[in-house]
Amino acid sequence: MQTAGGGAPAPPATPAPASAAMPAAQGKRRIYFLDMMKALAVLMMVEGHTVDAFLDSACRRPDSPVYAVWLGIRGFTAPIFMFSSGAVFTYLLRAGQIPFFENPRVKKGFIRFLTLVAIGYLLRYPGRHIVDFSTVTPNQWRVFFTVDALHLIGFGLLFILIFDLVAETARLKDWLVFLCGALFFFGMFTVTEPVAWKDRLPAFLAAYLYHGTGSYFPFFPWAGYVLSGAVLGSWLARRPDAFTSPGFSGRLSGVGVLVLGVSILLARFGGAVFGWDAAWVGQIGVVARRVGVVLMLNGAMSFLAQRLRGIPQIVKQVGRHTLVIYVVHLVIVYGCALFPGMNRVFRNRLDAPEAALAAVVMVTLMVSMVVAIEKVKRALRSRRD
Repeated sequence: MQTAGGGAPAPPATPAPASAAMPAAQGKRRIYFLDMMKALAVLMMVEGHTVDAFLDSACRRPDSPVYAVWLGIRGFTAPIFMFSSGAVFTYLLRAGQIPFFENPRVKKGFIRFLTLVAIGYLLRYPGRHIVDFSTVTPNQWRVFFTVDALHLIGFGLLFILIFDLVAETARLKDWLVFLCGALFFFGMFTVTEPVAWKDRLPAFLAAYLYHGTGSYFPFFPWAGYVLSGAVLGSWLARRPDAFTSPGFSGRLSGVGVLVLGVSILLARFGGAVFGWDAAWVGQIGVVARRVGVVLMLNGAMSFLAQRLRGIPQIVKQVGRHTLVIYVVHLVIVYGCALFPGMNRVFRNRLDAPEAALAAVVMVTLMVSMVVAIEKVKRALRSRRD
């Protein structure tokens, strides 16, 4: 979950608006609308996890308009987060147009991949003892091997590195290789999902290939969202001043509308006109709808970043600390090997107003934590100076 800071070349001769891009350390740019997207996504995750963990089952009525809207919006949270992570990472990786084996971002990206996957497994560690697993139940092992957002994003960054190397070696456009990779993970979903991988592979490998082991974010189709973001990140790296123009927001939103339109056409005519499999059409339609909405949101957020005189500091800070927010709120809500979590006390026990209040408290707590971290960092810097 890389932040949108650094990595781009020095600003061009014509300075960009301060609200959209600002010189960072060593004269590098920040693309603040990506920070804004990540801040939005992580706070949506905090809210969504809190409500989902605590909301009484009696309140989860499909006929309730409020619950239906909340559930629909929640379906876009992970795609926003994964798309933004892929965009930021690729922007930083490709901004200097440095050969793969000379690029310091490659090593940092590989370390990031290992870090995210390791944290993902630590959050689901099956017992209180480091090496004694004698009391670990089969269900605890199943939970441990579950692939969650951190695992997926970590491997998504690794896929970006691999595809970037392929593009450089084969002398292909990197954005085209990323796009083909995204389409592969999206398109193969209906092929891989029906296969009982847990009967063919070890549990920890099967968990990455389909939802059947309980994984929330296996490679298919979820890695496609990270690679979709890589397409945008590559484009921004080649045009470091493009996002400061109003036309950029319109074009990005326009592409989103186009992709959304494709999802509607698939739903209406894919099966009837072309005879395509209904399951495939349905799943690809969901993917296209989510990608389209994410692109439109990015376009709207970039437009907002250009129009604001100054992006609130707290928004930038939240965008920089998404990993900390993600880990801490999961530990508080769901617990870990050393901490039981609030879910053991309030699981499915709160009515709608109480669950909403719990979400507000959790979001406030996470934002306050970020403010505290920034204050500590400033204090340490002032001491060094």
